[in-house]
Amino acid sequence: MEEIINYYYNIKDIKIDELNGRYHFIYNKDDYFFIYYNRLLDELDDIIYCSKEMKEKNIDCHDIILNKDGNVLTKVGEYDYILLKAKNILEEYSMLDMASLNKKLILNTHNSNLYRNNWAKLWSDKNDYYEYQIRELGLKKEKIAESFSYYLGLAENAISYTISTVNNYPRLINDPVVVSHRRIYYPNIKLNYLNPLSFVFDLEVRDMAEYLKAIFFSDDNMEALDELTSFLKTTHYSIYSYQMLYARLLYPTYYFDIYDEIMNNNASEESLVKIVMKADDYEYFLKEAYLEISKYAPIEKIAWLIDSH
Repeated sequence: MEEIINYYYNIKDIKIDELNGRYHFIYNKDDYFFIYYNRLLDELDDIIYCSKEMKEKNIDCHDIILNKDGNVLTKVGEYDYILLKAKNILEEYSMLDMASLNKKLILNTHNSNLYRNNWAKLWSDKNDYYEYQIRELGLKKEKIAESFSYYLGLAENAISYTISTVNNYPRLINDPVVVSHRRIYYPNIKLNYLNPLSFVFDLEVRDMAEYLKAIFFSDDNMEALDELTSFLKTTHYSIYSYQMLYARLLYPTYYFDIYDEIMNNNASEESLVKIVMKADDYEYFLKEAYLEISKYAPIEKIAWLIDSH
């Protein structure tokens, strides 16, 4: 890979390490990451447009480095890669930091391929696909077979909650669409958070909910609730966004992400054990989150979840 970097970017005398599937090296004291481009090609122009606009507004974002031909993508065998330059990659962002960053960039009505607005349809389509997979393959995987129905049910609850929100509550000007991320991790470090290849456009509460779930399943249950409580004291949404925040907390991204890894043979079923063992704890967290959010808006109650704990 050193020869490819040298040839396409005229960067020499480097030592490349592989870090979580990304090729990493340091050059002139900056961190560089040569990453497989795993997005749709029709999203690339919008990713570039977004990162450029962020730079113009002095908002942090990893630099996209062009190759010697002036192209963003570099072909390595059959695959496209992109080179990013990053700084202070281990600096962390809290929910309050994320909200502060969001206020700096107001998205216009540009018809972008990065918009992710229809959660109910996306989740419904995924459920249909997962059920098909289970019928075809799932019986061979014991831990998935034992747990799948429960998490499919949670997903159905999230879908119903989202549909009810869209049908019954208007989205207002204080329900911002911001630069969001396909996934949020904990700790939420710059390396991941400022990576433009992760960008999508969505409601602010998308990232907030995903961050809370990431905290919870990192073994710090109470910190997730504390983080939510602190955040709610500083923000002002309409009931629409409060409802969507709760819908997103309901949806078990944390389970299906590992499920996908198992089905793609990138993880063992044992990686599900930690998630499944915390199911009761997460139900309790969902009840406490409901009670906290209800202090700010009369969001809808899911009786089986709230009244049974």
